Amino acid sequence: MSASRLDTQLAAELADIAAAGLTRRRRVLDSPAGRIARVDGQEVLNFASNDYLGLAGNADIAQALADGALRWGAGSGASHLVSGHLTPHDQLENEIAAFTGFERALTFSTGYLANLAVTPTLAGRGDAVFADKLNHASLIDAMQLAKANGAEVQRYPHNDVAALERQLAASNAARKVIVTDAVFSMDGDLAPLPLIFALAERYDAWLVIDDAHGFGVLGLHGEGSLAHFNLPASPRILLMGTLGKAAGVGGAFVAGSATAIDYLLNKGRSYIFTTAAPPAIACALSKSLHIIRNGDALRANLMARIAQLREGLAGKPLLPSATAIQPYIVGDNEAAVTLSKALWERGLWVPAIRPPTVPKGTARLRISVSAAHTAGDIDHLISALKELA
Repeated sequence: MSASRLDTQLAAELADIAAAGLTRRRRVLDSPAGRIARVDGQEVLNFASNDYLGLAGNADIAQALADGALRWGAGSGASHLVSGHLTPHDQLENEIAAFTGFERALTFSTGYLANLAVTPTLAGRGDAVFADKLNHASLIDAMQLAKANGAEVQRYPHNDVAALERQLAASNAARKVIVTDAVFSMDGDLAPLPLIFALAERYDAWLVIDDAHGFGVLGLHGEGSLAHFNLPASPRILLMGTLGKAAGVGGAFVAGSATAIDYLLNKGRSYIFTTAAPPAIACALSKSLHIIRNGDALRANLMARIAQLREGLAGKPLLPSATAIQPYIVGDNEAAVTLSKALWERGLWVPAIRPPTVPKGTARLRISVSAAHTAGDIDHLISALKELA
């Protein structure tokens, strides 16, 4: 087969994607990430970002990043286990462990890598994984890797604790691993973590929690979803949190017992075989963690803006979410894209989310609310949606 024929095959698949209204495009920002985005010469209100506390453009965090680069250099030079684990990495891991209440933490370059490290490392031949059907793609890929390692994989209906218990009760696996998002990234709802944790206790299972969209936002001081539910930092829990959303920088962590973290450090392939993030990132994240810990006013404003949006769109097709993720269901792919474009023309950046990211027939606008948004910003969005509806 010639190279041109190979390329033609890919072009045909791309044409099929376009025909289904599922082509993905990138927009290039000509401004820092924040409440206002400048794209293609146009300034728009940004409801597309996961920058829940408005920290991505924070000057103090940026200064910590710059100072860290001047002190520690541009890169780490190697993986953590070879020669790339620098003092800022170590300090950040200790700070995250203390903040979340766990004995230890490992940092990763991305949340995707963090999730790929956990489930396939815990579950192999003779073991079983029980995963929520609406888990994030990175958790699904981790589940598939565990399956390739010989683990049995079962998916339970979204947040269906009764179904999960039936699966656990029927399993004779040597090691059971329950895997769930804490805040589901496309629906914005919370997993019933107290009930799931009770099942993990009853059936002696590991509980892997992806708190990408809860860390920094939920809990008394932003500790995350466990604190929100007043759950302990149990040695049977492995908690993953991303550091590029509410924390405003980049990377991720996994927190757990000293034994579990040491096990991941020794056996987690996506930890062992990747270069450590630049140490300056860790410096910036230490500053971000300080802001999060003292960010009660930011979280209060975020919750006020969420309540304002939901009250203003009462009766509209919003899913029941109490988090910064507010899904506005449209249904049809083309209609969702059309609505997103109409909002863009009104200076509002609200992305259309389509299958396969969400189930077929549930294309939606994914409205992301930030502590940086003002009451006027939310009113502008509400008015535009009502007018276009």
